[in-house]
Amino acid sequence: MSNIDNFKDFARRNPSLATYVKSGKKTWQEFYELYDLYKEDRNVWSNYLKEDTKNDRNSFSINNILNYAKNIDVNKLQDGISSLEKALDLFGGIISKDKVSNENNYIPRPVYRRFDD
Repeated sequence: MSNIDNFKDFARRNPSLATYVKSGKKTWQEFYELYDLYKEDRNVWSNYLKEDTKNDRNSFSINNILNYAKNIDVNKLQDGISSLEKALDLFGGIISKDKVSNENNYIPRPVYRRFDD
């Protein structure tokens, strides 16, 4: 594995690094340079790895919900909803056609009657 792959693996195992990048305190480049120099030395990474982000992921506070809502593209959402409606209409039409074709509309002619009677 290359050094970059090792760093990616290290970053995946330590998601608290992402909080520093998201908040703008550090960049991935700065973290990579630290990793390139010191590898996984606990003394170097202890300042960055002591935050617990599991609570941040699992908590649904009003601020988190509002931040998610700010990032929603309304046009894409509307396009997705209209596509879903079209698909449901299509499947509904197929299902209703199957129900109509399964009904027995044929009425048998009595055996003793002829066609011209």
